[in-house]
Amino acid sequence: MITGELKNKIDSLWDVFAAGGLVNPLDVIEQITYLMFIRDLDDADNLRAKESAMLGLPFQSIFAGEVTVGERRVDGNSLKWSVFRDFPAGKMYATVQELVFPFIKNLDGQKDSAYSKYMDDAIFKLPTPLLLSKVVDALDEIYALMAKEPGKDVRGDTYEYLLNKIAQSGLNGQFRTPRHIIRMMVDMMAPKADDVICDPACGTSGFLVAAGDYLKENCREEIFFDKQKKDHYMNHMFFGYDMDRTMLRIGAMNMMTHGVEHPFIEYRDSLSDQNADKDKYSLILANPPFKGSLDYDTVSADLLKVCKTKKTELLFLALFLRMLRTGGRCACIVPDGVLFGSSTAHKAIRKELIENNRLEAVVSMPSGVFKPYAGVSTGILIFTKTGYGGTDKVWFYDMQADGYSLDDKRTPVAENDIPDIVARFRSLQPVGDGALDVPYNEAENPRTAKSFFVPKQEIVDNDYDLSINKYKKTEYKPVEYPSTAELMADLHELEMQITAGLAELEGML
Repeated sequence: MITGELKNKIDSLWDVFAAGGLVNPLDVIEQITYLMFIRDLDDADNLRAKESAMLGLPFQSIFAGEVTVGERRVDGNSLKWSVFRDFPAGKMYATVQELVFPFIKNLDGQKDSAYSKYMDDAIFKLPTPLLLSKVVDALDEIYALMAKEPGKDVRGDTYEYLLNKIAQSGLNGQFRTPRHIIRMMVDMMAPKADDVICDPACGTSGFLVAAGDYLKENCREEIFFDKQKKDHYMNHMFFGYDMDRTMLRIGAMNMMTHGVEHPFIEYRDSLSDQNADKDKYSLILANPPFKGSLDYDTVSADLLKVCKTKKTELLFLALFLRMLRTGGRCACIVPDGVLFGSSTAHKAIRKELIENNRLEAVVSMPSGVFKPYAGVSTGILIFTKTGYGGTDKVWFYDMQADGYSLDDKRTPVAENDIPDIVARFRSLQPVGDGALDVPYNEAENPRTAKSFFVPKQEIVDNDYDLSINKYKKTEYKPVEYPSTAELMADLHELEMQITAGLAELEGML
């Protein structure tokens, strides 16, 4: 969450773009992202040079010697942010527009990589040297503030804050999944080094970035000290699809700047026949579009066999089941209506999850989680594809607080159920599958607790309803009130005090 001085600096940067004539929020975030990426390239190159020198390993800087840009040969050093930022405004503008930008567009030699695909049609849109000079100075100040909080993924938070401005402007109709909710879901699923992870509605790749960060934090030695597993992590682990090229471009750069060299980020309508993926992924993490309605002829026929509907939130659940390999797991956010909707399609998809696969958990989230951009009530479904059933009981959790106020301001508060949710859920997992050694016995929890189990048969008897309110019990505590005689005596005493007070006031007149 971006707050304080850093938030003010980003807001000021946004104002600089508006004053310079660039007002389309998508254009602004795109140009900021390009410039952040150019600066990150310089920082990353310097860091790798230092690490290689310490380890005595050879290192070839991407800026070393002369580099080819189009038909020109130029000094690679002049393309570094730390060098051209000190140029006069006119020279800086010419360098970035004519040299640096074409250089980063062709930076990745693999023309079929995610980065190359979405940089091909990228355009440098800053209209004047003065605007570029102001933006470069502002970004230097923002990075200086980021450096003061090295323990946090401040750049990731900055991306999210910028993306929130798209939602604020009402453009693009998208709202972002809060980073702490993404991280909670990733922590619950505990990705492993051999997973193949997909988000079929990836946007800016928030789930994929968080999964990558989790693996770096928890499986660093297993992945990065093993050549084969490192290659899997860099080139074959992460898959993301979306229908917004701007979001895909930002998502590809987001993954690269988080250390994943070649994520498979592709333009694709996941619900159409264009998406042929089947039995491919071991883990799906997603927040698919809500409240969308499609024409039947645009939807893949095999999804309609599972549940015949035009609603995207139901079709995506059918899609996840198709894309997962047997034994693959999914954690996805759904609107509350999916949990209790009474239509044939709603019941069909819930029945499919419970009868033919293993539904593990339903986490009910408060409606304020997506504020100020949306007030929709949502839940998280966690399930494993089995193809033959396996649901014997379902774990429910009633999340009441996520560490932030549930109003439009979303200010940090002390109440936070997320650590408890992660710990309790992972205590349910088999040993060695992300389980935590914690003293929870969820099976004994009463229905009045925040978390409890519900047997499959009870859910079946309730038309496969997964709304937590259907099963949670409220504990009513008797309250004893004073008798009528005591209340009347108290009122008489108050009346006498008021009369005495009035008499005293009259005596003072």
